[in-house]
Amino acid sequence: MPSLLEVRHLQVEFPGSQSAPGNGKPLMAVRDLSFTIAPGEALGLVGESGSGKSLTSLAIMQLLPSQARVSGEVLLANGKGSDDLLRLAGPAMRDLRGRRLAMIFQEPMTALNPVMRVGSQIAEAVRAHHRVSRREAWDRAVTAMQDVAIPDAARRARDYPHQLSGGMRQRIMIAMAIVNRPQLLIADEPTTALDVTVQAQVLELLGELRAKFGLTMLFISHDLAVIANLADRVAVMYAGNLVELGTKQQIFASPAHPYTQGLLQSAPSLATDRKRPLNTIEGTVPPLHAVPPGCAFEPRCRFRVAACAQGQPPLLEVHPGHWARCPVINAQL
Repeated sequence: MPSLLEVRHLQVEFPGSQSAPGNGKPLMAVRDLSFTIAPGEALGLVGESGSGKSLTSLAIMQLLPSQARVSGEVLLANGKGSDDLLRLAGPAMRDLRGRRLAMIFQEPMTALNPVMRVGSQIAEAVRAHHRVSRREAWDRAVTAMQDVAIPDAARRARDYPHQLSGGMRQRIMIAMAIVNRPQLLIADEPTTALDVTVQAQVLELLGELRAKFGLTMLFISHDLAVIANLADRVAVMYAGNLVELGTKQQIFASPAHPYTQGLLQSAPSLATDRKRPLNTIEGTVPPLHAVPPGCAFEPRCRFRVAACAQGQPPLLEVHPGHWARCPVINAQL
């Protein structure tokens, strides 16, 4: 099946500072990242904070600050071929953003305009891409709020963000993202600031909207339980690089990379022995100015061998459709 989105060798680099660690060395935040998403598929992008997940989504949307140096290709299928999102000029990208691809941000209180009614903010997204009257845009905004299960949507559309709960604000963000029926929806940790009950409601809502509108999704989270709930395939990132990619079943049932194994072993479950401390991954993600020349996970890995520190290992297919970047595994293939 052809891909709706294909990311090829994406790199995001920031200039270093002479006064900061690294002595002015450029900081590579995303390194040689490649993946595809098929139409109607949900790809889960998972990893610790600082692994480059959000930067990847912002690079796709062309929302990074001007000092970021972005290279590679981000190809979005258009029916006749594909558009390289990284090569589109500002007006062309603005035409796509919010219409063919949309994004749900982490914290709705910082993404929503605090002095503008929520219905007007959704209607503004409609008028940015469609020549409709203000009344028609408002009606579409109310319909979008109904789609995300906001009760009494016509009345709540006149509320300001501070008058809504955290879960309701997140639903407004989702309504704004889907109001123009995009092909690709990027959700950047949309449940991070919500309690467990509301989180489950938002995840269920996203699943229903995906089925109803045939959405293709890139779902970003550090929470493996959230990824397991929504994703078809899982991509695991570490220190700006992809270390494992496979179906949800492959990643959760037979993880190949030591980092993925560590993430899964450190997550509690109903079978976890409460009398014993949880497993942990020793150490932290390396800072951008001190990423090891070999496998970035090597200093923290209990399986490391000499080859791990000698160079970046290639991403090899462990099983059909299941890829991992590990010298120890590669030596066994």
